[in-house]
Amino acid sequence: MSDHSEIRWLSDHEQRVWRSYLMANSELQARLDRQLRADAGMPVAYYQILVMLSESPDRAMRMSCLAELLHSSRSRLSHAVSALEKYGWISRCAHAHDRRGSVARLTDTGYEALVRAAPGHVTEVREVLFDALTPEQLDSLHEISQAVLAKLRERCGTPGTPPP
Repeated sequence: MSDHSEIRWLSDHEQRVWRSYLMANSELQARLDRQLRADAGMPVAYYQILVMLSESPDRAMRMSCLAELLHSSRSRLSHAVSALEKYGWISRCAHAHDRRGSVARLTDTGYEALVRAAPGHVTEVREVLFDALTPEQLDSLHEISQAVLAKLRERCGTPGTPPP
């Protein structure tokens, strides 16, 4: 147990910033989820899976890699992929060189669902995030996000570097 006298408690200002950040992030995620459910019939988690696969070579990725990139447990991802398989948006098969692993592949139908969902999602992101910021604030948000990601990766040992 740590000695509470050594804890660097948040100042009043830091506490306001922290709570403001949490509330903005939570409300943004909830709003994006509602928009995608209403307009595209999918939660934001499914959209993120489709996006990751669409950006992968051959629109396919090992399930373990996909889970890691999405910061999801393998069981939670497997459940989501099963639902996406029922829609015909993803197919799953054994890995060619490692039969213990499986690969999720975005189907043409899944890609079409993503293409239909993307305009509404991008519009929502633009209207609630980017249109609310000045160009300088946008640059600051990017710098702040990169700094936080770098610190998280340093502390958690997460491989990879933040995208530019």
